[in-house]
Amino acid sequence: MSFYDVNEFVGRNRGGQTRKQQLGSEGYHEMGTKGGQTRKEQMGREGYQEMGRKGGLSTMDKSGVERAEEEGIDIDESKFKNK
Repeated sequence: MSFYDVNEFVGRNRGGQTRKQQLGSEGYHEMGTKGGQTRKEQMGREGYQEMGRKGGLSTMDKSGVERAEEEGIDIDESKFKNK
């Protein structure tokens, strides 16, 4: 990780902390819940299932995509990508 990557992460983290202080822990939690619900509606049941299959294949050494390709497992990413 370069110097710039670290500073970018610190800046985003600081922004998240500021927003959390503004909203309070309950407001921050509610914001996350609404975002998750919106994403659930966008993806639907099939999208979550496909995303779970991909995540279940990932390891410390390889991503879910790499493992799926190696093992010949078809993951339909169009089901959980932004539409």
